[in-house]
Amino acid sequence: MRWREPRAKSAPYISPAGYRQLETDLKSLWQRRTEVTRALSAAAAEGDRSENAEYIYRKKELRQIDSRIAYLQKRMPELKIVSSVKDTSYVYFGAIVTLEKDDGENVRYQILGADELDNNANAMSIDSPLARLLLGKTTDDEVTVRTGNSDQNYCILDIKYDFPIDDV
Repeated sequence: MRWREPRAKSAPYISPAGYRQLETDLKSLWQRRTEVTRALSAAAAEGDRSENAEYIYRKKELRQIDSRIAYLQKRMPELKIVSSVKDTSYVYFGAIVTLEKDDGENVRYQILGADELDNNANAMSIDSPLARLLLGKTTDDEVTVRTGNSDQNYCILDIKYDFPIDDV
């Protein structure tokens, strides 16, 4: 196996809604773990474990659940919940940014933490190259992202924030 440099840690920022979702996920993982442990015990009681598909499957599932629980228990205390920004005329964490591409197409993204992106097509990690270029910029600023062999230019059309301040 070839040695690989460890991945850089993602930024420790999360929205209040994202943090609540992680808490819900952790709680449901503990409940699921109880169910899987019960099923694993029943499968183990059936005898020969080497050819017991149910036992092998439950062991694998339990490892995956335990791995995710361990990750969340380590990651969640490190996270900083961002529920407001001082100057909403600039792009910071949590901004909903409307951008215009070179071809005139408008796209809209919300800049969020890596821990809350699950299947959200309109979310962008704060660690992504485009988000890093956008941070600190304001309306009408332009940024250029190198994509493969070409450059993609974006112009910031609008910046909004959707933070319920008393939501933490």
